[in-house]
Amino acid sequence: MNNMTTKEEEIAENEISKVDPFYGDAPIPEDKLERYNKGTRIKTKKIRDRKLKGTLDLTEKKYGSAVKQAARYELLLTEEPGFLETEEGEESWMVDQQSIVKEADIASANKHFQLKLEEFGPYRIDYTRNGRHLLVGGKRGHVAAFDWMTKRLMCEMNVMESVEDIKWLHTENMFAVAQRKWLYIYDNQGIEIHCMKRLNDTLRLDFLPYHFLLTTTNRHGYLQYTDISTGNIVSTINTKGGRLNVMCHNPHNAVVLLGHHNGSISMWSPNQKEPLVRMLCHKTALRSMAVEKRGNYLATAGQDRKMKIFDLRMYKPLHSYQLSTGPSNLCFSQRNLLAATSNNVVEIYNDPCIQVQERPYLVHKMKLPAEDIAFCPYEDVLGVGAADGFVSLLVPGAGEPNYDAFEANPNRSKQQRREWEVKALLEKIQPEMISLDPFMLSKVDHVTAERLRKDREEILGYVPDKPAFAPRHKKKGRSKSGHVEKRKKKVKGEKLRNHIRDEMKTKREKLKKDERKAGKFLQTANTDGQQVVEPAMMKSALDRFKK
Repeated sequence: MNNMTTKEEEIAENEISKVDPFYGDAPIPEDKLERYNKGTRIKTKKIRDRKLKGTLDLTEKKYGSAVKQAARYELLLTEEPGFLETEEGEESWMVDQQSIVKEADIASANKHFQLKLEEFGPYRIDYTRNGRHLLVGGKRGHVAAFDWMTKRLMCEMNVMESVEDIKWLHTENMFAVAQRKWLYIYDNQGIEIHCMKRLNDTLRLDFLPYHFLLTTTNRHGYLQYTDISTGNIVSTINTKGGRLNVMCHNPHNAVVLLGHHNGSISMWSPNQKEPLVRMLCHKTALRSMAVEKRGNYLATAGQDRKMKIFDLRMYKPLHSYQLSTGPSNLCFSQRNLLAATSNNVVEIYNDPCIQVQERPYLVHKMKLPAEDIAFCPYEDVLGVGAADGFVSLLVPGAGEPNYDAFEANPNRSKQQRREWEVKALLEKIQPEMISLDPFMLSKVDHVTAERLRKDREEILGYVPDKPAFAPRHKKKGRSKSGHVEKRKKKVKGEKLRNHIRDEMKTKREKLKKDERKAGKFLQTANTDGQQVVEPAMMKSALDRFKK
């Protein structure tokens, strides 16, 4: 049986399949495969390099196998997304938080709480990627980090300066605080690690987790990218857009979006000093914007009291909502719920990108205006930072019920966190790869050598000299200086002879062509009917004495 050939194995499998109608793996529905498919297939037909073609084919085979396994093991995901059921004649927006907490189980009810911090507000908030830790920062200098599920405080301090924004970095061990003058990096114990004086007057912070890039904007109109793994500033861009206090990033391609006072948005990459896309969204200044996790839709809010939904694949508006007051904050959840704050009212819309929602999904009123909002990953929780503290609201159906432990594990141990951090650093994506189309990385550029040479000449502005001949190193004393010079002279002489030979050949062909044009050669036919070129008149030595 071990010595069977491939053809014999195929014949045996065909015989078994005739007997057993359920032979082989169970078929996978196409919709499940499409759900876990994250890219396009690499076309390897035009690739001539066999080694490269084999490597790409093997990569595609592994990727296809991973997609099939993910779709096949979906039945092991037992958790289901939550939802809100209402009685007949009752609308969901009429249900308040007290009613939701009353009907929820004990574990879910404990996720609804309120922190009364009236002295140091208003507060900016941020959750970690696994949704386990919460960071709050008050305008008057109060900064605190804690595990919001167990309510265990990690650190609490007053920086004695105004705090503009806060942001977790790659893990819960480090976070950035944009203070009045400079940007500071702290650990989870509240100890200052870095003071980045080159990032001054910062207004907004954002973090690109797969690139380890901290993006900052300031009141002078500068956008800066900082690599937190090395501490170097990757790029500094003068956007020429004035004060920049509206920023977010597209999770699909890591492109940073900025909102301007003239109602337009601009998309930026650290590789270019000009915006990739500039789009006019409102007639008035932008107040907030958010991009859903797949990067297909963009929600913007302006001072004209309108909230608009745009399709980023076509850069066209889809829907427009007229609100009572201008929304000051927008945020998408993992299941495409959109939260918007209008003064002291928090409105949550259920998937407003697909169809226009006449009424919000949930509504919550607060005492004072909201400063910041954020959905907690993998939880049905919406955090709201206000002038009088922090409120955690229950939003059924907001979070993804099943998480990928390799991506973000809320229950990971210290050893697992360390291993994940090392792996993430090794797989860090370089800033040069940030572009509008992330699938350009998987495509093969079929460019000729002549085109590459012309592009190089255009970039340099001159024709570079050909590299000098470098003899190959030989052993047994044959790479001494004298032997090397002999080989160089030999190659140089051979090139010179070939050059002279080509020039003489060109001159002879040109001379024959000129004589043929002057009529000194006559075409005649021989006995076989073939055309023969003969001189029109033979010259003699006495021709110079003729008049």
